[in-house]
Amino acid sequence: MLNIYNSLTKKKQPIIPIKPNEVSIYVCGMTVYDYCHVGHARVMVVFDVVVRYLRYLGYKVNYVSNITDIDDKIIQRANENEEDINELTTRFIQAMHEDSDALGVLRPDNQPKATEFIPEIIAMIEGLINNKHAYVTDNGDVCYSIQSFADYGKLSGKNLAELRSGERVDVDESKQNSLDFVLWKAAKPNEPSWDSPWGAGRPGWHIECSAMSTVCLGNHFDIHGGGMDLQFPHHENEIAQSEGTTGEKFVNIWMHNGFVRINDEKMSKSLGNFFTVKEVLDKYQPEVLRYFILTSHYRSPLNYSDADLDAAKQALTRLYTALRGLSIDDSYANDAYKQHFQTVMDDDFNTPEVLAILFELSHAINKARTNDLPLANQLAGELKRLGNILGLLQAEPEEFLQGKKQDFIEQLLLERQSARQRKDWAEADRIRDELEKQGIVLEDNAQGTTWRKI
Repeated sequence: MLNIYNSLTKKKQPIIPIKPNEVSIYVCGMTVYDYCHVGHARVMVVFDVVVRYLRYLGYKVNYVSNITDIDDKIIQRANENEEDINELTTRFIQAMHEDSDALGVLRPDNQPKATEFIPEIIAMIEGLINNKHAYVTDNGDVCYSIQSFADYGKLSGKNLAELRSGERVDVDESKQNSLDFVLWKAAKPNEPSWDSPWGAGRPGWHIECSAMSTVCLGNHFDIHGGGMDLQFPHHENEIAQSEGTTGEKFVNIWMHNGFVRINDEKMSKSLGNFFTVKEVLDKYQPEVLRYFILTSHYRSPLNYSDADLDAAKQALTRLYTALRGLSIDDSYANDAYKQHFQTVMDDDFNTPEVLAILFELSHAINKARTNDLPLANQLAGELKRLGNILGLLQAEPEEFLQGKKQDFIEQLLLERQSARQRKDWAEADRIRDELEKQGIVLEDNAQGTTWRKI
């Protein structure tokens, strides 16, 4: 039976769906004001593997992941760019889909946007006010009273006294308690707003997910996931809002993936130490990044470096090399490998151990290749089948092994640089055109020439 670590109970527990043979899962998605970085890619890939494996086990999965398309950061970025907010969010939603598609991430069954759920958000806030969990402030905001919810802190393990002692923010005199959080923000000049019973305004971040998840999946559903940084306050506030509105248990199992780290610091936009997915995919094939993400257990930190990506590329190359030149036989299933795979995955999605199983298979294939080709073909089918559950080994071996021929591209760049130095502009243009035909765009600047995939 599949056992999942529950961040709420701090232990592994078997998944027992609310509806037999159906699993409902909600994962907090992206705030679309910039390109996705590797930390976002980890969330995408981790929960894609969770959904893929649940479906492999035979569950009907209803997977919902939201898009936050109204937020302080979005408004700030649109103002900086002198850009319409809808144009900004549309552009970055498209970029997000390009990244997730490249990484082999299956689209969620439902991907609601916050701005599409304003009536439902307002209705939930009205319910919280009626249930004495929320109040309207003198400045027109609506705030949640965390003292009204006895279980506040049950996910993060924090208590109110601890939170007060750790406060480092200016006290908002309009709040009954400085720790209360905003559900509805009163309108400010030149900001998007919607009409509400409390005046024009827009939703706070936390209430968006409570409204979207309960509307899409019901008041009580099976799994809620997201990055570890969302555990507090975002997910803690979701529990308070949702259970404060419905009076029902919100979620059975809470899953949180660990941080991606660079030089022992969390990768984040606020720290400025992040790499976008697009930047990484300029240097590595998408499946290499996906493989790299799966080399660490999803709850553990993942340390990012080019050396780690290079190691992932080498490892994936070995798996594809084992498949190379074989007539993959899908009609045969090796119960020993399949059972080992499932046992490891059933232990809280232990992907590092699963990758080790894939290498056991590749060794067996290479051994059989010389003296039992039919067996090698059958084992190759098993390797491909198990890899596919992780979203790996999706390409034909030759396609992956040739890749984008990065060495060839770099060689052409050197030849073009030499042509430019000789002022042979026709040759330089010919090389540029040749690369464009292969989906490579060159960008000349004062530091030299860089390239990116179209």
